[in-house]
Amino acid sequence: MKIFAHRGASANFPENTLPAFEEAARLAVDGVELDVQRTKDGVLVVNHDERIHRTSNGKGHIADLNFEQLRKLDFGSWKDEKFKGTQIPTLEEVLLIFKHTHHVINIEIKTDVVPYEGIEEEVIALVSRLGMSNRIIYSSFDHTMVEKLLQKAANNITGALFEKILVNLHAYGKLIGTDSLHISLEATKRGVIRDDVSKGGIFRVYTVNREEDYDRMEALGVEAIFTDYAEKMMNYRASKINSSS
Repeated sequence: MKIFAHRGASANFPENTLPAFEEAARLAVDGVELDVQRTKDGVLVVNHDERIHRTSNGKGHIADLNFEQLRKLDFGSWKDEKFKGTQIPTLEEVLLIFKHTHHVINIEIKTDVVPYEGIEEEVIALVSRLGMSNRIIYSSFDHTMVEKLLQKAANNITGALFEKILVNLHAYGKLIGTDSLHISLEATKRGVIRDDVSKGGIFRVYTVNREEDYDRMEALGVEAIFTDYAEKMMNYRASKINSSS
């Protein structure tokens, strides 16, 4: 089962920042997950929330702020004072960290709240320019965006993200054109997910931070997990492999 560092090494570093991704790049996990927004003046930046008050000392929506305004803010102190002055990163800055590593990059395009018209084309163009197209998984809670990505990034894996517990997810995925379904840990507690996995759906589950949940996901047969505790889960996976050999 594959392990993805959720928003970088976010357990010990401020999520979706260069320190978190630099730490993740040093780990032998399979991949990393990040979230993309776009500033008022058209810069692709990495941040989970559309608003910045939770992870910075500023206020407002990313879509309403220029990049220069965002760069002046502190995106690290909320986690720990030692990260004071950490800036919001651009998507390009983050991708360059992984340009010469083995990691697969899951780019979540955040258009489920703010439309960010045309953002998928800008992301795809940047990935192509950096020569990283063969290492990208795209995903979104906005399933209209998923359909666009399936057309415009046809050679990439594109995952439909779900938070709620739904039935017949595999059939729904087939309807919109993807076998890759990204679901919450809570959703896996329902038996319908086991049925969908058995039908051939490729499930990736967020956010798996406990060893007992790792074991449950492995038994369920999911393809990958997203975790805040990437190093811990990587070590746990290694210990399981060693104990069975």
